[in-house]
Amino acid sequence: MIPSTVLIPGAAAPAGINTIKSLKIANFKGKIVATDASSLSAGFFMADVNEVIPEADDQSFVDRLFEIVRLHQVKVLMPSSGFDIYPYSENRKKLAEIGAHAVVSDRKSLEICRDKMLTFQYLRNKFEVPFTTTEHDKIGTFPIIAKPRYGKGSRDIFKIENETDLKYITSRFDDMIFQELLPGTEYTIDVLSDLNKKPLIAVPRIRMQTKAGISTKGRISHYPELEINCMKIADSVGIRGPCCIQMKESSDGTLKLVEINPRMGGGTIFTTLAGANFPAMILNMIEGKEVLIPEISEITVIRYFEEIVIENEERIPAGTNLLSKTYSLG
Repeated sequence: MIPSTVLIPGAAAPAGINTIKSLKIANFKGKIVATDASSLSAGFFMADVNEVIPEADDQSFVDRLFEIVRLHQVKVLMPSSGFDIYPYSENRKKLAEIGAHAVVSDRKSLEICRDKMLTFQYLRNKFEVPFTTTEHDKIGTFPIIAKPRYGKGSRDIFKIENETDLKYITSRFDDMIFQELLPGTEYTIDVLSDLNKKPLIAVPRIRMQTKAGISTKGRISHYPELEINCMKIADSVGIRGPCCIQMKESSDGTLKLVEINPRMGGGTIFTTLAGANFPAMILNMIEGKEVLIPEISEITVIRYFEEIVIENEERIPAGTNLLSKTYSLG
């Protein structure tokens, strides 16, 4: 792998941290620049350089982004933040003009994924999707699921058992969708497409345990039909680079699409450990190398916390490598 400089956004969150881990597993010899809005981000202590950046919706975000890219001569911007991908996408051509490749989908594709009602409408004629509506008077049976139309993670998701529950939720929350309850096994499928949006590989895993929307126990399993179907979904939406797709079984065992995240997922490391290192494969794409499709191992992965002890953190200047002691609980 040719040494380069890679920017990893969202360094406080699992997707960013797992992207850094994946590059290190691949023996990446270039420089890793981690960014986040918080100076106390775990990924800062794993990267070569850290840079604090405003929240993605801040008006100063883009100027700060270009400042960081120019300062560190960033060549690749990884899609490891569900927030940063939007300004990355909007400024993709401008970034390319200064030699930085933002591996993100076009804004139209991002919107199809962000708006869960639009996801349902766009894909319902091609794929199995759960009944979804924004109109609570169209709900015919209970229980159902209510969740934010533009939500992220597992926040504000409710199981509604009856009309009383429905009235309570609609009185307290706006922009909710109501969706068929899917009681069966839940899958996450990591899909990687090339820079021309051609799907290359899909790696399914069963979500054995989740906390705050992030998989903490998972089992990689071969499921050819599911893999092909998810690559077709990525192709239909027009995904460039990685995405993670959530699927869940209905009461009759039919796997239905729940959502598409057009970026690295919080469980990226599961797929890396199974043999498909998406961050490393993306760098090969950027460098024009042949991207080999690896054999995937069926493994079970259990995750746990690591502790970082910071000494005199208030004296650590921004833009430097943060050295610390890390303690693991096995």
